[in-house]
Amino acid sequence: MIREDGIEGLRPVRTEQVEADFVVVGGGLAGVCASIQAAREGLRVALVQDRPVLGGNSSSEVRLWALGATSHMGNNNRWSREGGLVDELLVENTFRNPEGNPLIWDTILLEKVLSEANIRLLLNTAVDTVRKSGPDRIESVSAYCSQSQVRTILSAPLFCDCSGDGIVGFQAGAAFRMGAEKSEEFGEGFAPDASYGELLGHTIYFYSKDTGKPVTYVPPAFALKDIRKIPRFKQIQADHTGCNFWWIEYGGRRDTIHETEAIKYELWSVVYGVWDYIKNSGEFPEAENLTLEWVGTIPGKRESRRFEGDYMLKQKDVVEQVAHPDAVSTGGWSLDLHPSDGLYTDKPGCNQYHSKGVYGIPYRCYYSRNISNLFLAGRIISASHVAFGSSRVILTCGHGGSAVGMAAVHCLREKVMPRELNEPERMRALQDALNAVGQAIPQIPASQADNLAADAEISASSTMELEDIPGGDEWKNLEYPVAQLIPWEKDYRPKLTFQVRSKRPASLRVALRRADKSFNFTPEVTLEEHAIDLREGEQTCRVELGKSVSEAAYGFLSFYGDDSIEIRTSDLRCTGLMSVRQKGNKKVAPGGEQVPPEGIGIDRFEFWTPERRPGGKNLALQFDPPLDKFSSVGYLLNGFERPRIRSNAWIADPGDPSPTLTMKWPEPRTIESVELYFDTDFDHAMETAQWGHPEAVMPTCVRDFTIVSGEGKILAEVSGNYQTRRSITFGAVTTKNLVLKLKHPSRNAPAAIFGLSVK
Repeated sequence: MIREDGIEGLRPVRTEQVEADFVVVGGGLAGVCASIQAAREGLRVALVQDRPVLGGNSSSEVRLWALGATSHMGNNNRWSREGGLVDELLVENTFRNPEGNPLIWDTILLEKVLSEANIRLLLNTAVDTVRKSGPDRIESVSAYCSQSQVRTILSAPLFCDCSGDGIVGFQAGAAFRMGAEKSEEFGEGFAPDASYGELLGHTIYFYSKDTGKPVTYVPPAFALKDIRKIPRFKQIQADHTGCNFWWIEYGGRRDTIHETEAIKYELWSVVYGVWDYIKNSGEFPEAENLTLEWVGTIPGKRESRRFEGDYMLKQKDVVEQVAHPDAVSTGGWSLDLHPSDGLYTDKPGCNQYHSKGVYGIPYRCYYSRNISNLFLAGRIISASHVAFGSSRVILTCGHGGSAVGMAAVHCLREKVMPRELNEPERMRALQDALNAVGQAIPQIPASQADNLAADAEISASSTMELEDIPGGDEWKNLEYPVAQLIPWEKDYRPKLTFQVRSKRPASLRVALRRADKSFNFTPEVTLEEHAIDLREGEQTCRVELGKSVSEAAYGFLSFYGDDSIEIRTSDLRCTGLMSVRQKGNKKVAPGGEQVPPEGIGIDRFEFWTPERRPGGKNLALQFDPPLDKFSSVGYLLNGFERPRIRSNAWIADPGDPSPTLTMKWPEPRTIESVELYFDTDFDHAMETAQWGHPEAVMPTCVRDFTIVSGEGKILAEVSGNYQTRRSITFGAVTTKNLVLKLKHPSRNAPAAIFGLSVK
């Protein structure tokens, strides 16, 4: 029993002191990734989150699907899903949660954080005070948990602000901006004018469900009464739910930090008014059995402060894919700006313009230019308002968070501040460390300096040559042009054979196209075209290609016809192969071509996008001679662990009954671990909420494999793998040979590996 007499003064709340190597404020995906990455490298991390769950806008409190460079697979960023820790989380979620339940996503993030012994997690704990030890240095932050009535003082040599609104950077005196720059400041033609507004607003979602019986609805008094106040009210559909209502956006004309509560009440009014319209207007008889299952209690925020680093990401960096020597993460979402009037304007709810491929984000964007020990991650990084339209999305934030977590490790090891990692050798060490855990920084290959496999003679039981993509039973209509992506080699000029069928005499056009930049997947250059006259019925066509690429790059074997023509497809799912259509994805583009206004500095180009499985099959094609460089054991050590210019994979022949890789060294080597990089379909967006996915395991991922020493000792036997990276540690073994035995994922998917590392 506890009993205390009354006192005349004030009782202090309990106060705890926490000393860490790295304090991360904000538990969205950026903060989660920064914390896990640093903790795995040995830092003592304190992760402070002011909400009861992790995940920020992707959590069950907001329920925005996490997206990044893949952009719903609706742009030309092929095989662009973020690597490393972000990929690990997405693949895990897809395996456990293909239905897209945001509650399961919550548990996966929490599990990953709690599994790291080096992380001290404080939920429901809001940082409200910053203490400095000098003009440019943070000493500690103070946070309060209303649930436990405990105040925690957190001290560390390094801090990272991932809080979304930048509470730490703001109080510490870090330089920041809020609103939109004028077009002249950075030469950004897409910069908005006053009529469009300077800030993106907040959104609250809702979910509904079918109860199987009629449900009445009486709206609360605060619900919006006149639905016609929303110019887009005719877009409302009874079967829409969650992120389908992304356009219920408000607050861009207000202070998106200090007026958040007022913005929330307005959004609640709209949400309950929308539901009243669905249930009671008589326009939606199909909604009779629907009930309102869930409404967000906090708004998902898009924009507030942006802090200044030593570099500010700009429109040109995104559009021109500027190669920065200090790139540490990837972006690829469109330049996506919204009118500040949100749902109360008749303007389109968003204005999206894509680049022709992914771009790298410089390390200099991830720390404050005037607070020496403050990292920045999430949507508050150093970017102009226009570039922020791309860098603000969840997976881009998480990928940058991983980079910051690793940078904190290198700062403490080198006993330097964040800015000092820009020294070239230190930067290369940081990039190598990130790529070693799968970060896949654009245009920067992973180092093989410490990889014993680089000193071995590697042989394979078989290697797939691209000679025949065998025909299946399904055909693809050419209402929209279709192309097969093929990693094309210089001077490769094959004879091409394929099957089509036509409802009437028609003309088919076949073209070989490629991107201007070899690492992109936007077909801008047409190398040659062939016209084929078709008769009615099924027929075999042959084309002899006389042109070739000037350097290795993916080629688009493009087929143009009309809805009377079909081309045979294949059941083969193979690493490095994909078919695409010239068709827009309405989630991220209005049509099959991007047509920006003249003079805004954004390119016009075609969209060639894949279909999601179970569709999206490869085209049935035969090549004479075969493309013998389609697969190679040499690709295992080139530092690129996804298709880019080439397949970058060793792919076993589909007919090989026991795909095997053998590594031989001239002298015995002591080996402790093997890391393998499998194909989990880096083109699949793996949205975390609501969307749903057709498989829990990607069809090209090797599930079962065995590692055997040259003496025949089984070092590891793995079954049921579904992750991209598998690190196998088995203790010190001295051998001259190492054998990797794989099983094909299925009869329609040959075994493949992007990379291997032996330590």
